[in-house]
Amino acid sequence: MTSSTPLSSASAASALDPEALINEYLRRHMIPDPVAAAELVTPDMQIRFTGNRAMRSPAEATAFNAGRYAWVKKRIVATEVVNGGTADQTVVYSRGTLYGAWPDGTLFEGNRYVDRYVVRHGRISEMDVWNDSAEWLLLRAGIATL
Repeated sequence: MTSSTPLSSASAASALDPEALINEYLRRHMIPDPVAAAELVTPDMQIRFTGNRAMRSPAEATAFNAGRYAWVKKRIVATEVVNGGTADQTVVYSRGTLYGAWPDGTLFEGNRYVDRYVVRHGRISEMDVWNDSAEWLLLRAGIATL
């Protein structure tokens, strides 16, 4: 994982390599600052959360997270750029764990996640999100067992 220096302008985003772009996007998104995160995405961004929930912007994802968690952050284990990408299109995976608090304030950590991003011309155009939150919520509700 490459550390990145926070950017102050949208035009500087295109100078980031795909790994740094994703890490900077996640840094902004987890603040949460969806306005700053939106500087790094295409106008027609497509977001698909677990359960195939479609969203069009970082602000929609932030609103969804606000309804599911009291707060949530990502502990990034690896940011992986898929071999064979070009300046036109590159696929990047971010994986790690979520930590935070459920709406009732109960803390959690170790909730696995994998995000898949498509970077086109220096901006994020697609984001797919998978994590264990739904399974954990089923366990908390007594609907599922380990």
